[in-house]
Amino acid sequence: MFPDKARDTLLSVLNKGGEALMKHLGLTSEATVKESISSVVTEADLASEKVILEVLQSTAESYNIITEESGYLDSGSEYTWVIDPLDGTSNFAAGLPWFGVIIALFHKDIPVLGGMYLPVDKELYVTEQGKGSWKNGEAIRLTDSGKLEEQLVAYSFDFSDAPGKTESEMEILNSLSKKVRNIRSTNSLVDFCYTADGRLGAALNQTTKIWDIAVPWLMIREAGGKVTDILGEEICFDLSVSAFDQNYTILASGAKLHDTLLKTIELK
Repeated sequence: MFPDKARDTLLSVLNKGGEALMKHLGLTSEATVKESISSVVTEADLASEKVILEVLQSTAESYNIITEESGYLDSGSEYTWVIDPLDGTSNFAAGLPWFGVIIALFHKDIPVLGGMYLPVDKELYVTEQGKGSWKNGEAIRLTDSGKLEEQLVAYSFDFSDAPGKTESEMEILNSLSKKVRNIRSTNSLVDFCYTADGRLGAALNQTTKIWDIAVPWLMIREAGGKVTDILGEEICFDLSVSAFDQNYTILASGAKLHDTLLKTIELK
Protein backbone atom coordinates (compact mmCIF):
# COMPACT_ATOMS: atom_id res chain seq x y z
CA MET A 1 0.00 0.00 0.00
CA PHE A 2 2.93 2.32 0.66
CA PRO A 3 6.76 2.16 0.49
CA ASP A 4 8.39 0.29 3.40
CA LYS A 5 10.55 3.33 4.12
CA ALA A 6 7.39 5.23 5.16
CA ARG A 7 7.39 3.25 8.42
CA ASP A 8 10.95 4.31 9.18
CA THR A 9 10.12 7.89 8.27
CA LEU A 10 7.10 7.83 10.60
CA LEU A 11 9.14 6.56 13.55
CA SER A 12 11.84 9.14 12.89
CA VAL A 13 9.52 12.14 12.78
CA LEU A 14 7.51 11.02 15.82
CA ASN A 15 10.69 10.82 17.86
CA LYS A 16 12.14 14.06 16.53
CA GLY A 17 8.90 15.90 17.17
CA GLY A 18 8.79 14.51 20.70
CA GLU A 19 12.39 15.54 21.34
CA ALA A 20 11.59 19.09 20.25
CA LEU A 21 8.65 19.22 22.65
CA MET A 22 10.73 17.97 25.59
CA LYS A 23 13.34 20.66 24.94
CA HIS A 24 10.63 23.29 25.43
CA LEU A 25 8.79 21.67 28.32
CA GLY A 26 8.86 23.97 31.33
CA LEU A 27 10.38 26.76 29.25
CA THR A 28 7.32 27.66 27.18
CA SER A 29 4.53 29.34 29.09
CA GLU A 30 3.10 31.87 26.64
CA ALA A 31 0.26 30.53 24.49
CA THR A 32 -1.21 32.48 21.59
CA VAL A 33 -4.97 32.15 21.12
CA LYS A 34 -6.08 31.02 17.65
CA GLU A 35 -9.79 30.67 16.81
CA SER A 36 -11.01 30.44 20.45
CA ILE A 37 -9.70 30.54 24.01
CA SER A 38 -9.54 26.72 23.94
CA SER A 39 -7.36 26.66 20.81
CA VAL A 40 -3.84 27.93 21.36
CA VAL A 41 -0.35 27.63 19.90
CA THR A 42 3.06 27.88 21.55
CA GLU A 43 6.62 28.06 20.25
CA ALA A 44 6.86 24.33 21.03
CA ASP A 45 4.15 23.55 18.44
CA LEU A 46 6.16 25.43 15.85
CA ALA A 47 9.50 23.87 16.84
CA SER A 48 8.08 20.35 16.64
CA GLU A 49 6.43 21.06 13.30
CA LYS A 50 9.67 22.52 11.92
CA VAL A 51 11.76 19.40 12.60
CA ILE A 52 9.00 17.12 11.32
CA LEU A 53 8.67 19.05 8.06
CA GLU A 54 12.44 19.14 7.59
CA VAL A 55 12.55 15.34 7.64
CA LEU A 56 9.46 14.79 5.48
CA GLN A 57 10.53 17.33 2.87
CA SER A 58 14.00 15.78 2.63
CA THR A 59 12.70 12.34 1.67
CA ALA A 60 12.50 11.13 -1.91
CA GLU A 61 8.72 10.77 -1.80
CA SER A 62 6.85 13.99 -2.57
CA TYR A 63 3.73 13.34 -0.54
CA ASN A 64 1.13 15.97 0.30
CA ILE A 65 1.43 17.34 3.83
CA ILE A 66 -1.28 18.72 6.12
CA THR A 67 -0.22 20.20 9.44
CA GLU A 68 -2.28 21.87 12.14
CA GLU A 69 -0.16 25.01 12.10
CA SER A 70 0.98 25.40 8.46
CA GLY A 71 -2.05 24.05 6.63
CA TYR A 72 -2.03 22.23 3.28
CA LEU A 73 1.09 21.58 1.19
CA ASP A 74 -0.18 19.98 -2.03
CA SER A 75 2.31 17.92 -4.07
CA GLY A 76 -0.31 16.20 -6.22
CA SER A 77 0.32 12.81 -4.59
CA GLU A 78 -2.15 10.04 -3.71
CA TYR A 79 -0.47 9.99 -0.28
CA THR A 80 -0.78 12.63 2.42
CA TRP A 81 0.98 13.07 5.75
CA VAL A 82 -1.40 14.57 8.33
CA ILE A 83 0.43 16.03 11.33
CA ASP A 84 -0.39 17.40 14.75
CA PRO A 85 3.04 18.46 16.05
CA LEU A 86 1.73 19.10 19.57
CA ASP A 87 -1.60 17.63 20.57
CA GLY A 88 -2.57 18.85 24.02
CA THR A 89 -1.10 22.33 23.70
CA SER A 90 -3.08 23.75 26.63
CA ASN A 91 -1.85 20.89 28.81
CA PHE A 92 1.73 21.47 27.66
CA ALA A 93 1.57 25.20 28.34
CA ALA A 94 0.25 24.50 31.84
CA GLY A 95 3.07 22.04 32.57
CA LEU A 96 0.81 18.98 32.49
CA PRO A 97 2.28 15.79 30.97
CA TRP A 98 -0.73 15.00 28.75
CA PHE A 99 0.59 15.88 25.30
CA GLY A 100 2.34 14.36 22.34
CA VAL A 101 2.77 14.07 18.58
CA ILE A 102 0.26 12.53 16.17
CA ILE A 103 1.14 11.67 12.56
CA ALA A 104 -0.94 9.76 10.00
CA LEU A 105 -0.25 8.70 6.43
CA PHE A 106 -3.30 8.63 4.18
CA HIS A 107 -3.71 6.85 0.88
CA LYS A 108 -6.31 9.00 -0.86
CA ASP A 109 -8.86 9.56 1.93
CA ILE A 110 -8.07 6.53 4.13
CA PRO A 111 -5.47 6.41 6.94
CA VAL A 112 -3.12 3.48 6.29
CA LEU A 113 -0.27 4.13 8.74
CA GLY A 114 0.06 6.23 11.85
CA GLY A 115 1.58 6.81 15.23
CA MET A 116 1.11 8.70 18.48
CA TYR A 117 4.05 9.48 20.74
CA LEU A 118 3.85 10.47 24.41
CA PRO A 119 7.38 11.81 25.01
CA VAL A 120 7.14 12.25 28.80
CA ASP A 121 6.49 8.54 29.29
CA LYS A 122 8.34 7.48 26.13
CA GLU A 123 5.27 5.56 24.98
CA LEU A 124 5.16 5.05 21.21
CA TYR A 125 1.92 3.82 19.64
CA VAL A 126 2.01 2.67 16.00
CA THR A 127 -0.68 1.21 13.74
CA GLU A 128 -0.82 -0.08 10.19
CA GLN A 129 -3.82 -0.94 8.06
CA GLY A 130 -4.50 -4.69 8.16
CA LYS A 131 -1.59 -5.44 10.50
CA GLY A 132 -2.61 -4.29 13.97
CA SER A 133 -1.57 -1.75 16.59
CA TRP A 134 1.39 -1.69 18.96
CA LYS A 135 2.70 0.16 21.98
CA ASN A 136 6.50 0.14 22.23
CA GLY A 137 6.54 -2.89 19.94
CA GLU A 138 3.96 -4.95 21.86
CA ALA A 139 0.57 -5.68 20.31
CA ILE A 140 -2.33 -3.90 22.02
CA ARG A 141 -6.06 -4.62 22.22
CA LEU A 142 -9.03 -2.70 23.52
CA THR A 143 -11.07 -3.96 26.44
CA ASP A 144 -13.30 -6.91 25.57
CA SER A 145 -15.78 -6.08 28.35
CA GLY A 146 -19.32 -5.14 27.44
CA LYS A 147 -20.15 -3.66 30.83
CA LEU A 148 -20.12 0.12 31.10
CA GLU A 149 -20.07 -0.03 34.88
CA GLU A 150 -16.59 -1.55 34.69
CA GLN A 151 -15.17 1.25 32.56
CA LEU A 152 -13.42 4.56 32.91
CA VAL A 153 -14.52 6.68 29.94
CA ALA A 154 -12.89 9.84 28.59
CA TYR A 155 -15.27 12.60 27.57
CA SER A 156 -13.55 15.81 26.48
CA PHE A 157 -15.01 19.11 25.39
CA ASP A 158 -13.92 22.68 24.74
CA PHE A 159 -15.38 26.13 25.04
CA SER A 160 -18.01 26.92 22.42
CA ASP A 161 -20.12 29.97 21.77
CA ALA A 162 -22.53 27.96 19.59
CA PRO A 163 -26.05 28.22 21.08
CA GLY A 164 -26.90 25.17 23.18
CA LYS A 165 -23.65 23.28 22.52
CA THR A 166 -22.28 23.47 26.05
CA GLU A 167 -25.67 22.50 27.46
CA SER A 168 -25.74 19.48 25.14
CA GLU A 169 -22.25 18.49 26.28
CA MET A 170 -23.40 18.62 29.91
CA GLU A 171 -26.37 16.38 29.14
CA ILE A 172 -24.04 13.77 27.65
CA LEU A 173 -21.71 14.05 30.64
CA ASN A 174 -24.66 13.58 32.97
CA SER A 175 -25.90 10.51 31.09
CA LEU A 176 -22.46 8.89 31.02
CA SER A 177 -21.74 9.56 34.69
CA LYS A 178 -24.79 7.48 35.66
CA LYS A 179 -23.67 4.43 33.68
CA VAL A 180 -19.86 4.22 33.77
CA ARG A 181 -17.48 3.68 36.67
CA ASN A 182 -16.00 7.16 36.26
CA ILE A 183 -15.30 9.93 33.77
CA ARG A 184 -11.69 10.77 33.00
CA SER A 185 -10.33 13.27 30.48
CA THR A 186 -7.06 14.82 29.34
CA ASN A 187 -8.61 16.36 26.20
CA SER A 188 -5.65 15.11 24.19
CA LEU A 189 -4.24 12.11 22.35
CA VAL A 190 -3.68 10.48 25.75
CA ASP A 191 -7.40 9.62 25.92
CA PHE A 192 -7.15 7.70 22.64
CA CYS A 193 -3.85 6.03 23.54
CA TYR A 194 -5.29 4.74 26.80
CA THR A 195 -8.43 3.56 25.02
CA ALA A 196 -6.37 1.73 22.40
CA ASP A 197 -4.38 -0.18 25.02
CA GLY A 198 -7.43 -1.00 27.17
CA ARG A 199 -6.85 1.29 30.13
CA LEU A 200 -9.95 3.30 29.23
CA GLY A 201 -13.12 1.77 27.86
CA ALA A 202 -13.89 4.61 25.45
CA ALA A 203 -13.07 8.14 24.37
CA LEU A 204 -15.61 10.68 23.09
CA ASN A 205 -15.14 14.15 21.67
CA GLN A 206 -17.37 16.42 19.60
CA THR A 207 -14.74 18.99 18.61
CA THR A 208 -11.85 17.43 16.70
CA LYS A 209 -9.94 17.96 13.48
CA ILE A 210 -8.57 15.41 11.05
CA TRP A 211 -5.09 15.58 12.62
CA ASP A 212 -6.58 14.75 16.03
CA ILE A 213 -8.42 11.58 15.07
CA ALA A 214 -6.97 10.06 11.88
CA VAL A 215 -4.52 7.88 13.83
CA PRO A 216 -6.99 6.95 16.61
CA TRP A 217 -9.52 6.01 13.89
CA LEU A 218 -7.09 3.47 12.43
CA MET A 219 -5.38 2.39 15.64
CA ILE A 220 -8.53 1.56 17.59
CA ARG A 221 -10.07 -0.35 14.69
CA GLU A 222 -6.83 -2.31 14.22
CA ALA A 223 -6.78 -3.05 17.97
CA GLY A 224 -10.22 -4.67 17.88
CA GLY A 225 -12.36 -1.66 18.74
CA LYS A 226 -15.02 0.35 16.97
CA VAL A 227 -14.94 3.99 15.84
CA THR A 228 -17.85 6.12 14.60
CA ASP A 229 -19.00 9.68 14.90
CA ILE A 230 -21.05 10.66 17.94
CA LEU A 231 -24.26 9.59 16.16
CA GLY A 232 -22.94 6.16 15.28
CA GLU A 233 -22.27 6.96 11.62
CA GLU A 234 -19.08 6.17 9.74
CA ILE A 235 -16.42 8.88 9.80
CA CYS A 236 -15.51 9.95 6.26
CA PHE A 237 -12.36 12.03 6.06
CA ASP A 238 -12.10 14.90 3.60
CA LEU A 239 -8.56 15.96 2.67
CA SER A 240 -9.54 18.55 0.10
CA VAL A 241 -8.00 21.98 0.47
CA SER A 242 -11.39 23.53 1.21
CA ALA A 243 -12.41 21.00 3.87
CA PHE A 244 -9.33 19.52 5.57
CA ASP A 245 -9.91 21.59 8.72
CA GLN A 246 -13.60 20.70 9.17
CA ASN A 247 -14.87 19.58 12.56
CA TYR A 248 -15.42 15.89 13.38
CA THR A 249 -17.11 14.12 16.26
CA ILE A 250 -15.80 10.76 17.45
CA LEU A 251 -16.78 7.86 19.66
CA ALA A 252 -14.03 5.25 20.00
CA SER A 253 -14.51 2.23 22.24
CA GLY A 254 -14.25 -1.48 22.81
CA ALA A 255 -16.48 -3.21 20.26
CA LYS A 256 -18.87 -4.62 22.87
CA LEU A 257 -19.38 -1.22 24.49
CA HIS A 258 -20.09 0.84 21.41
CA ASP A 259 -23.83 0.34 20.91
CA THR A 260 -24.48 0.67 24.63
CA LEU A 261 -22.62 3.97 24.70
CA LEU A 262 -24.63 5.29 21.75
CA LYS A 263 -27.85 4.39 23.53
CA THR A 264 -26.60 5.97 26.74
CA ILE A 265 -25.87 9.36 25.20
CA GLU A 266 -29.09 9.20 23.10
CA LEU A 267 -28.28 11.76 20.43
CA LYS A 268 -30.26 10.08 17.66
